[in-house]
Amino acid sequence: MQANVHKLRAAQAPGDMTADEWRMRCDLAACYRLAAMFDWTDMLATHISARVPGTDDEFLINPYGMLFEEITASSLVKVDQEGNILSPTDYMINPAGFVIHSCIHRARPDVGCVMHLHTREGCAVATQGCGVLPITQHALVIYDQITYHDFEGPALDPDEQSRLVADLGDKRIMILRNHGTLTAGRTVAEAFVLMYRIERACRMQLAAQSGGQALQPLPQAVIDKSIDLGRRLFSKGGLSPEGEKEWAALLRKLERAGSDYLQ
Repeated sequence: MQANVHKLRAAQAPGDMTADEWRMRCDLAACYRLAAMFDWTDMLATHISARVPGTDDEFLINPYGMLFEEITASSLVKVDQEGNILSPTDYMINPAGFVIHSCIHRARPDVGCVMHLHTREGCAVATQGCGVLPITQHALVIYDQITYHDFEGPALDPDEQSRLVADLGDKRIMILRNHGTLTAGRTVAEAFVLMYRIERACRMQLAAQSGGQALQPLPQAVIDKSIDLGRRLFSKGGLSPEGEKEWAALLRKLERAGSDYLQ
């Protein structure tokens, strides 16, 4: 019942907005609210974006000045690749958010959503020279999707965009060294679930390191087997392609909490 309510409300596009854009707005607003619920926020400092369906150069991003817990479908700001704001709003957008997100959307037409966070666990692992270690199941099932980008200072320099895109390549998870985490999903659902997995892997790694004992190494054969299994589980034909099953459950969670993100 709750999932059906979401689908009915999400299908009601206001004004001259397309139904596809409104549905994307609803999913992206849900992503912001869930990030707040999972305590993944850094006040106004991070951002999540989604490509406007049917366009090559337009995407939605949070208005700079609203907390994640305040974001609604209608409050999201639509911008183009030049940074022009295309939807009515009283807010600006975060310049660093534009620099990071616009180049990924431009370079990766397969990416529908980009999610960037500064969590305690993600930033902590991003500062470790070893990066994400292949020591837990949480890390191994996404290990072949992880790549790295060196810190060049706050992301305000357009010159960094080419290097960021090159470092991302065709991967879907990036550790921004000394900075945070980033996921690039085909859908909002996939970007969120990938972020959950990398954040969980970082949390488990820090917990293991804080125990004061030597970490248990894994044989390379087990590492390779686990990586391959993760690749198959999360493929289009696998157990949970693009986070679809998890996303439906997460939307139900928001509905049960009485969230007003669909406004």
